[in-house]
Amino acid sequence: MRDAAVKLALLPILAAQGWRARTTARQLPEPDGPREGIVGQGPELRLLILGDSSAAGVGVAHQRDAITGHLTRTLAETRKVHWRLNAVSGATTAATLARLSAEETGPFDMAVTALGVNDVTKGATLRRWLGHQRELCERLQQEFGCTQVFVSGMPPIGSFPLLPDPLRWVLAEQGRRWDRALIKMLDGMDGCYHVKAAESLEPHQMSKDGFHPGPEVYEMWAAAIFDQMRPYL
Repeated sequence: MRDAAVKLALLPILAAQGWRARTTARQLPEPDGPREGIVGQGPELRLLILGDSSAAGVGVAHQRDAITGHLTRTLAETRKVHWRLNAVSGATTAATLARLSAEETGPFDMAVTALGVNDVTKGATLRRWLGHQRELCERLQQEFGCTQVFVSGMPPIGSFPLLPDPLRWVLAEQGRRWDRALIKMLDGMDGCYHVKAAESLEPHQMSKDGFHPGPEVYEMWAAAIFDQMRPYL
């Protein structure tokens, strides 16, 4: 209700700013590089990385500099990692659930998800988004064998240079509230863990489109995920 009330009051301004952001944004491609592979030596680990453009690595030129590259290199120091990336720019949580049914077979030991910003920008409600997040975690565990699911928290939308105020303020506040609700939900789910995003980012840490992560952010994000994974390896 709070999100709806604020957006309604600012609707003319937000609509104009949203249109301008979409039409002036620099469209970056998904990076080159493999979407699955095997790296490292040691006990086997089957990993699925699932999500939107951030999971796909938009903002860097090659997958080695994206979340997948950083994370699999670190895991490969002690494990033989069979990894797969299933990520599409613009994906919402609902769209990812549908894609999961069509594309994945598994099994996997662990999954990493990165979803939420597109749900915010495309008008999903908090209740619906949480329901989709819960369904995704449960399906990854029950249908795909994941013992642990690591759910990336909402990024600091207030640090995205592309977005003008008050649009940036409204989306940032909504993202923070959604993230708090996500943490509360995951606390009640066995085997599902929240990966906290950075509180804020500097403009130089973002990609040249002002909306996606830059190389440094992907490296920090992978380190945060690995820290959550470490007790279960």
